[in-house]
Amino acid sequence: MKHSGIDYEAVFQALPAAAALLTTDLVYADVNEAYLRASGRTRGQIVGRYMFDVFPDNPNDHAATGTRNLQASLLRVAATGERDAMALQRYDVEDPDRPGRWEERYWSPVNAPVVDADGRVTLVLHRVEEVTELLHARSGRFGGDRTRALEAELYTRARELQEVNERLRRAHAREREVALSLQSAMLPAPGPLGRRGAVRYQPAVGSLNVCGDWFDLAELPGGCFAVAVGDVVGHGLTAAGVMGQLRSALSAAVRVADGPAAALDALGLYARSVEGAESTTALQTVIDCDNRTVTYSSAGHPPPALLHADGAVEFLDRATDPPLGARFEHVPRVQAEAAFSEGAALVLYTDGLIERRHEDIDTGMNRLADCLGRHGEADAETLADALLAELIPPGGNTDDTALVVVRL
Repeated sequence: MKHSGIDYEAVFQALPAAAALLTTDLVYADVNEAYLRASGRTRGQIVGRYMFDVFPDNPNDHAATGTRNLQASLLRVAATGERDAMALQRYDVEDPDRPGRWEERYWSPVNAPVVDADGRVTLVLHRVEEVTELLHARSGRFGGDRTRALEAELYTRARELQEVNERLRRAHAREREVALSLQSAMLPAPGPLGRRGAVRYQPAVGSLNVCGDWFDLAELPGGCFAVAVGDVVGHGLTAAGVMGQLRSALSAAVRVADGPAAALDALGLYARSVEGAESTTALQTVIDCDNRTVTYSSAGHPPPALLHADGAVEFLDRATDPPLGARFEHVPRVQAEAAFSEGAALVLYTDGLIERRHEDIDTGMNRLADCLGRHGEADAETLADALLAELIPPGGNTDDTALVVVRL
């Protein structure tokens, strides 16, 4: 735990506030000395054990919710990667020297994620301050009755705050469900591709889990079909609304335009009238199965991957222009063409599949190419599942991911 000459283990142990490191399954990985003093336990009684086996609910107080609130907070931090500062909690602690005797205690907890280089939550830092004595000291000058009354009032206020937080959580969950239904309704099924195609949309963890990623599929005259992906900047219902407008506009444009570049030109002009569309990235491809070519144009979007029949992976990056709205004046976009043979596959995706915090994008693209090389003979559905399983962190990603796989 040393970096730049600092012994971080010694720092952790010297912290004046009680702190514990928990696994995502809420098993103690480590605790500092202040935590041992506050809990009245030894390291051997804590480390390696499930938190709520060490500190269970007080069985004599069925109305107590402190430990349950704490458990919900810790699990939420582990799942979403978002910090949670909790309201004042009352949860009692059993006297280790007198089993069956419970002490009324008040705590102020803050729970924070510890993530790795891929953004996955690996540990949860639980920092807690006991405020029982502080409450007693502040209320002692009023006498015993007044002290108990003040404690009861503080406990009631804490319970009320917890109930408000729970109502907000339920409202947030309902909003997320509505948003996901809206997003699903706006994204098409892989009908034009039949069994040769697979589509996936995996929302990010946290927030509404709804953003501006999209994909679109369209049948074109002459036995061709078009596949597009795009990504609107931002999160939530506003981004999803912008996404719906741009997806529909591009889907219409590609049906009448002379190629992908002309379709993106039309989309760029339309996007100037859509608030929130600036800096959107989009990629449009047209697949000609008779001539075995992929024609493509990109507005600042990550390049599609063409998996050839021999297992080689080619990133189609010869027709990339800036995102929508990045230029002050309209400039015609470029397009390019790539050939393929029977047995190839085309993979379109949004940046959630390859980008990670503190990591160069080339690392993610190399990871994608490696996965495609190892699963190159799989059908479209199996290949799509393998890409998500291997490239998305186990705890979920902090960005949405849209994915289209087409067997050519």
